[in-house]
Amino acid sequence: MKQLSPAHSRIGWIGTGIMGASMCGHLLDAGYPVTLYTRTKSKAQPLLDRGAVWADSPSAVCALSDATLTMVGFPADVRDVYFGPHGLIACAKPGSILIDMTSTDPSLSRDIAHAASARGLQTLDAPVSGGDLGARKAVLSIMIGGEAAAVDQARPLFERLGKTIVHQGGAGAGQQAKLCNQIVIAGTMIGVCESLLYGHTAGLDLNHVLTSIGSGAAACWTLDNLAPKILQRNFDPGFFVEHFVKDMGIALDDAQRMGLTLPGLALAHELYRTVIALGHGRSGTHALFLALETLSQTRLAPQGPPQ
Repeated sequence: MKQLSPAHSRIGWIGTGIMGASMCGHLLDAGYPVTLYTRTKSKAQPLLDRGAVWADSPSAVCALSDATLTMVGFPADVRDVYFGPHGLIACAKPGSILIDMTSTDPSLSRDIAHAASARGLQTLDAPVSGGDLGARKAVLSIMIGGEAAAVDQARPLFERLGKTIVHQGGAGAGQQAKLCNQIVIAGTMIGVCESLLYGHTAGLDLNHVLTSIGSGAAACWTLDNLAPKILQRNFDPGFFVEHFVKDMGIALDDAQRMGLTLPGLALAHELYRTVIALGHGRSGTHALFLALETLSQTRLAPQGPPQ
């Protein structure tokens, strides 16, 4: 099966949000002809200005495309895009490949794969980790579920979007690997935020604290990239709280189906629901600090970089 390439493959893209826009842009930069659709056309205008072609519906995108990639928000959005009356399953070109890069329910990915197979279509679930920064720099970690032949066919696309590309197994396995990722992030974020809150209350210089603990056993991506933003009180999103809550809920439901109890994840889920209740659902995941501040009835003043 021939790999996708700019010379003979037309790409469809659906969803140009905080990560999708950058990802689609990398495929344009690689020379792929791209047809795209997103619910708010103005969000797609920078990509249209760079040569992408607008389509009025998901069905119009996939009818023209050898591979269609989706990067939308919630499982309901995925279901609508794939199974709606003018969705991808019903309207995709025979023999084409459908790649969902949304973080969604593994069972939904399996449903998509089953329905697509009945129409002679290939599918992959390929959620990513790395946030908006990873998307902009094309260094995402991509976790893939589906048939090996489809992974090989789509690999040139993944190589334009990410740095770590791993085939996890059959349909839904990519989503389950992403949920493993989110479980780690949830627990780590509690530790980072509570550490900063404790250090602040103890009267420590938090920049000095980060220098010390970021070089020891506590070193992690969250400390390096998000803890400094917390100190600056910059809670702009690289990944929305409301999407993180969605992912944690999916993980808890899937764990329950497997007979697992994940108390740490359940705690993180409840704390993040508090973040949403405080009005920060569209803030970044490090806005968990705001909920912990509220619970402790304290507030960290903005701090600049270390002198």
